[in-house]
Parts: sequence; C-alpha cells; structure tokens
Amino acid sequence: MTSSFWTLLLGLLLGTLACSDPAPTRALPQRIDLNGTWELIDPETQASYAATVPGTAHTDLLANGAISDPYYRNNELALQYLENKNWHYRRRFSLRESDLGAQRIELICEGLDTYARVVLNGVELGRTQNMFREWTFAVGPQLQVGDNQLDIYFTSPFAHQAERVQSLGYVLPADNEAGEQKYGPFCRKAPYHFGWDWGPRLVSSGIWRDIYLLASDGLRLVDHSVQTLTCHPTEARLVLRTIVDSDSEGTVAVQLDDWLRSTHRVRAGRQVLLDTFRVAQPRLWWPNGRGPAELYDGRLRLERAGQLLADEPVRFGIRTVELVHEADSIGTSFYLVVNGEPLFAKGANYIPQDVFVPRVSAAQYRRLLGAAQAANMNMLRVWGGGIYENDIFYELCDSLGLLVWQDFMFAGTMYPIDEAFTAEVEREVRYQVERLSKHPSVALWCGNNEIEVAWHNWGWQEKYAYSDSVQAQLWRGYEALFKRQIPRWLGEAGAQQPYTRTSPLSNWGTAENFNHASMHYWGVWHGRDSIEAFADNVGRFMVEYGMQSYPDTSTIARFALAEDRALDSEVMRNRQKSYIGNGEILRQIQQRYSDPVDFVDFVDKSQRVQAEAMRMAIEAHRGSGGHCMGSLLWQLNDCWPGPSWSIIDYYGRPKRAYGAVRAAFGD
Repeated sequence: MTSSFWTLLLGLLLGTLACSDPAPTRALPQRIDLNGTWELIDPETQASYAATVPGTAHTDLLANGAISDPYYRNNELALQYLENKNWHYRRRFSLRESDLGAQRIELICEGLDTYARVVLNGVELGRTQNMFREWTFAVGPQLQVGDNQLDIYFTSPFAHQAERVQSLGYVLPADNEAGEQKYGPFCRKAPYHFGWDWGPRLVSSGIWRDIYLLASDGLRLVDHSVQTLTCHPTEARLVLRTIVDSDSEGTVAVQLDDWLRSTHRVRAGRQVLLDTFRVAQPRLWWPNGRGPAELYDGRLRLERAGQLLADEPVRFGIRTVELVHEADSIGTSFYLVVNGEPLFAKGANYIPQDVFVPRVSAAQYRRLLGAAQAANMNMLRVWGGGIYENDIFYELCDSLGLLVWQDFMFAGTMYPIDEAFTAEVEREVRYQVERLSKHPSVALWCGNNEIEVAWHNWGWQEKYAYSDSVQAQLWRGYEALFKRQIPRWLGEAGAQQPYTRTSPLSNWGTAENFNHASMHYWGVWHGRDSIEAFADNVGRFMVEYGMQSYPDTSTIARFALAEDRALDSEVMRNRQKSYIGNGEILRQIQQRYSDPVDFVDFVDKSQRVQAEAMRMAIEAHRGSGGHCMGSLLWQLNDCWPGPSWSIIDYYGRPKRAYGAVRAAFGD
C-alpha cells in the first residue's frame, strides 16, 4: 500500500472522530452591566443629581456638592436628617434585538440597601428588604429593543419600620443606637450604620453592589464551591458543589479540568449538583506563618445537548479545619485544628473600612490585609455588626493565609424573631454560606456577637422592664435561630466549616470563667482595670480585648480645625463615641506617665499606652503554656477618622500599637 493510501485513511478516521464528538456550541451567559452613571432624585423636592453605582445616597450628594463631608468636624450631626429621606435611582439604557434573544433574562441586584421597590419600564418587578443578599428578577417580557428605564425607589428604614417598631410594645436593647426607639434590630441592614462606640450614625440607602442584566439559554450556573472533605499526605478528597438553575429537564455534563468529569440529570428549577474527586499528593493551604497558602486553579465547564453553558475559573485550597470545644483538665477548650495541627490564632477583629462601603478601593483592601499579614497575624474576625465583606476581602485572605472567623450579621441586641423574619434570615444565611464557603480562608462561622453574654449578664431584663412573657418570647426566638436553625441551614448549604452559636461563650466577670471557651475580656476599659490586668486575665480563646487611642495628629487635622483640637471641644467630644472615652484614656496615661502638657502630647501618650497594653496582653496570651489558644485584639481598623481601639487608622496610618503587635505576634 502506498503512503497516500495511509494518509487518506488517517484523514477519514480523524474526520469520523470529529463528527462523532463535535465541539460544543457556546451558549454562555451574556452580562449587560448596569453599573456606572445613574440619576438620583429626591422625591420630596424633585431635585436631581448625577449618581454613581455602586454607591450610596450620601456619597452621591457629596460628589454633587449638595452636602458637606460627613466626616468633617460635626457634619455627622448636621446630616442625620438624611436618614429619614426616601430616594429614587433611575437608569436609562438601550438594548439591541440581539440582546433579547436568550431564553432567560434576569436582573441581578447583588446589593440593595435596603428597602426598595424595583420597576422596569413601568412594571414593578418586586420589593426588597435585606441588604445582605442578592436579589434576582425575571425581566424578559418587560425589556424592549431600544430605550429602557430602570427605577429603584428606596424607602427610609425608619419610615418602613415605624409602625412595627411603635406597635411592638417594648424596646429592643440596641444600646449602641441613639434614641429611645431602636430601629436597627428590625432591619437586615449593617448594624454599625445606626452608630457604635467607635463610629458615627449615618444611615444611608443605595445600590451598594453590582447590578446587571444576565441573559442565558436553558441553564444558568448560579454559584460553585470546592471544599475539602478529607486530607492525607498522599491524597485529598474534595467535593464540588455546583448550583444551577435550569429551564427544563435534561442531562448536564460537568467538567473540572482533569480532576472531574460527570453527568447529572437535572429538573426544571434551582438545584445543587454534588461531585467528589481526589487530588494526589496535595499541596496544602496553610495559615500565615505555618506554611504557604497553596491555591489550585482550574476551570468549571457545564455542557448540555452540545451547548457550552458555563466556563468559569475555579480557585480552591486544600485544607481541613476543626473546632475543638470540649471539657478538659482546665475547664472547656476552644481552639482550631488546621490540617491536623492545633493552631494558636493570632489576629484581630475587622470592621468595615468605611461607613460608605462602595468607596473602599481594591488598593485599600490590599494595603490593610497586607498589613495584617505583615503583623504576623493568621486570623481576622469579620465582626457581626458590619457586613458580609466583598469578594476581594476573602480572595485576599485566601492568598495571604489569613483565616476568617465569620460572624453572621447579628450584634448587641435581641431581635424580633417571627416567621417572616426567620424566613428572610434563612435566605440570607443560605446565600452567604454558598457565596463564602468556597474560600479556604473561611474557617469558622459564628451566630452572633455578644447577644448571649449580654442577655445573661448585662441587665437588659431590668433596664427595659421586660415582663416574664416578653423575656420568654425573646429567649425562645434566640434559641431557635442560633442554636437550631442556623446550624441546620449551614449543613444544608454544604458548609464544611465548624459553627459556634455566639461569641463569647464565657463572661469575664469571674476568675473561673477564664477557664472556659471563648472570651471577650473588657476588664481593661469597661472594667477600668489598669493595663497590667491583661497579664492576669487570660482566657482559653481571647476573641476581643483592647485599649483606645487617638489617631495621629496628621489624621486629626483632616477632620478638625485647630480650635477643635482639645478634649473639651464640641468636635472632639462628639468624635469620641465611647461612654467613658477620653476620661479613661487620660486615667490610663496618668497611671504610667506624667499628665499630658497639651493635646498633641495627649495623642502621643494615648498611643504609647495602647501599644504597651497590646504588648502585655499578647505576651500573656502566648505565654500561657497552652491555656490560651487564640488572641484576636479589638480592633484592626476604623470606618472613619477618630479615637478608637484600632491599631491602623482610617487613612491606613499605623499607630504605635501596630509595631508592638507585630513584634508580639512574631515567632
């Protein structure tokens, strides 16, 4: 046979193979971005302003010169009338006929803060009531070729909740919120917006995360995660959790690089596809200081009936994490085991970097989290009075080896837990668990901040004169949500991380309590103990402890005039949000140094006291011989410029305490 025959035969075979397994046609989702320039309208006056999305009403008004900087002097107080206003956001956009050819088109709102009515081309799509989750609306029939108009009408949280708050019959104990009536507990909105003891009360509204149209055919990939089930030196077993929303029944092929190929029979609607796979000789993800934070990169592809429906990057880490919380020879342990090794957690509590979160840049995230890593930290706690952070936060923690203690957003109060409230919280929890569990940095879920310790120790029952029936109702709702429902939703949403119902589990009021579980130690500051008390009050896992200081004078100069730079000025009195604030800082200074000669000397000595306090505390925690297995100082950062417990101020300037912490956490 001639060579030309073999050439012809080979060509026929290759052609046959190509015909029998054709490359899939692409039917990937098309995203039409609706971020950018909008119109902000005041419904009361019909005044119109150029708006930027993502953003907030406050930042849009500031950009238009309609208000002064909320952080300058006492403008916070002058601008609080804005919290009672409603706002109207409008966006006009144009579509081509080719944009409308998909089987399904949805409007995806990743973050609406908080109470909104969404209207497209005059048709109401729905209403929202939760800042903490994504909202999706089917919009195909309402869209048209050419001009379209999207209107989002925001109602003030106070107007929305006024009737319910006033009809409740008792006050909920949100002590950080100013005013007799407490609105924050009724709103699934960042609690710190209503004020805290380190930040202002600035209650805004707006489209605070991305908004876009998503066109897809047949089936949409909603989300995905890869988590570690088991890990041994020679092999790791992982689970791929693929969440899809299908228009009809059919068979879907799932591929994750060379690790996994499978098929699934899907039904119409939203569902979860589960696949396990193995990785040989795994490169483990380790916390900062223990080893490299190894990450794997791949691509997830979904195909159905010859169409490529999804082709997305996947990043995951291989690591196991356990919470050891059990009786021992001392009392009750509380520590994490990562990849089979007990870990001493070194870190800090993290709060949102601004009251107006959309203006925090990627560079700010990189600088702050890089500073945490450089300070020899291996864990940050995302505190429960803020937000579930933006994706970039968790992605950076993944790459930097920073474990995340993730609170759910409940803090410092009881909640009006009824059927409707529980249903909304369930949607929030499931959404956030599906969004965040994929990150190897996320190591622990926590139900709430300080609610249980407050209920048992802070005297709310007497202060607010709760009847026996009200007490029983509030506690019954608490137990149902944090002890039973959230852990069940975590499991059903596929989280592989452990859960603790509250922080702390033990109160610092008695010496015996320092032998048990998690602790927020506030004998220094709220208890007015000297900073030397840190050496003698060491719990099993110190989740909070701290000492206040003022930021540098260069930071103060950005929000205060020369005449404001005195502790008794109106500006400085308002800037200090702690009820014992300036007096306690001065008392601690006087115990260690001479009286400050002026305001600049006071600022400097406040930072010196804080640095010494953090050094004493961390050295006591690390030197406890295993009694203590975690030290998370309060707090890493600020949400505005002013005095607080932070070791890095609002503008990213490290205080003296930052260097002390870096040295004390060093090996």
